Amino acid sequence: MVVYLRLVMVLFALGMLIGCSKLTMENYRKIKVGIEYAEVVKILGKPDSCSEALFVRSCVWGDEQKNITVNFVNDKVMLFTSKNIN
Repeated sequence: MVVYLRLVMVLFALGMLIGCSKLTMENYRKIKVGIEYAEVVKILGKPDSCSEALFVRSCVWGDEQKNITVNFVNDKVMLFTSKNIN
């Protein structure tokens, strides 16, 4: 019984983590050209990675299979794309 209860708790916790993902089409649609980096972070949380080149900061939320990529110039959204976001 204790093993069963632990399994249920672990599965519930995993479900909550998966269900709480901010990589959703609803959140993707909130991103607009011109909004600031801080606003995107409010929507999606902290990015998983960022890089900078020639005054453009490119940030990625997610991984290679499922992600949202946003390019910023002067901390404002200039371009954004998604991959496998439902």
